[in-house]
Amino acid sequence: MQITAVKAFPVKVGHRNMFIVKVETDAGIYGLGEGGISGRELAMAGMLAHLERVLLGMDPRRIEHIWQTLYRGAYFEGGKILGAVVSAVDIALWDILGKSLGLPVWQLLGGACRERVECFTTPGSLTGPQCVNNAVSAMQAGWRFLRFGPGMPGADWTGGDDAIFEPMESIPLAANWLREIRQAVGPEVGLSIDFHHRLSVAEAALFCEMVRDLHLMFVEEPIRAQSPQAYRQLRSMTPLPFAVGEEFSSKWEFAPFIEEGLLNFARVDVSNVGGLSEAKKVAGWCEAHYIDLMPHNPIGPVCTAASIHLAVSVPNMAQLEYWPAIADAYPRDLFPQSPEIDGNAFPLPLAPGLGVTFNDEAAAEHAMEFWEAPHWRRRDGSYTNW
Repeated sequence: MQITAVKAFPVKVGHRNMFIVKVETDAGIYGLGEGGISGRELAMAGMLAHLERVLLGMDPRRIEHIWQTLYRGAYFEGGKILGAVVSAVDIALWDILGKSLGLPVWQLLGGACRERVECFTTPGSLTGPQCVNNAVSAMQAGWRFLRFGPGMPGADWTGGDDAIFEPMESIPLAANWLREIRQAVGPEVGLSIDFHHRLSVAEAALFCEMVRDLHLMFVEEPIRAQSPQAYRQLRSMTPLPFAVGEEFSSKWEFAPFIEEGLLNFARVDVSNVGGLSEAKKVAGWCEAHYIDLMPHNPIGPVCTAASIHLAVSVPNMAQLEYWPAIADAYPRDLFPQSPEIDGNAFPLPLAPGLGVTFNDEAAAEHAMEFWEAPHWRRRDGSYTNW
């Protein structure tokens, strides 16, 4: 079997774009992958155009060899764009291998460690009384793990583009509403918050001290993750568990966070870290340090499917991220078949490969539109992280 074509499909789905990769073979089998750098689809398409020249004619079943060739082949290794595109190709190759053997991908990754993949959901931001209602509604619908985002005071705050975000106003607000939510849902629901790397070390430590008695399951990405030293300092200031890693584009970026106990849940993203091949290696490394995976999964159905197969195949799995509102926007004309959640969990996939189908002809009806993540600022006009 040989690779005959590698195609990029930047498509608009819901409020932003997805980057779908289709790898075709002379056996009539194709595989699907997804790159995870939202808002930079043309950069990923450009990288894929370079890698296509390497991939054509290769045996798609030589997955590890192809990974090493793509990652190391230009001499300049690594980076977010390369990592995302290698991820997409790698996922597609596992899809091809599964289809060629008539087996689901999880079977090729070592078999099933579980029969269902439980998820956590995000009912909204911590901005007012409605967040308590959202939490209670989610609990009553069967969700056992709830994550929230921080907000800002004011009923008109939506967190859209050019929004004002001041950490010292957001921190006490978040702590207050998490306390109200804990009282409303009781001790059996796992609560957490994702600060999306918006805080400084001092601000993050202050928040953690404010909510220490609430027994949060984790605080996600409280600070930016480029500096392990900053996380070492923060770790020395609080015992709260951290969930980190959605931005990491290789196992090497995970290395100090795993080896030095700087994270408690690995937010590995199969569409950014290097695909299923690299994610499986990160999972093994985490297992040796008693760290569970909590895969990052806010984009598209191919990433969701690949994350489910990863979650099924590893022993150290916590929950998978799932956004019902995003999944509801997946167009059926573009993805005729994709994973469907049952309550708060995905059942064991049984279809060969990933279990996702893609309609090339429908892609033109979902043409990419330029999209930027919201650009936030402080009250003094300076830029701050979204």
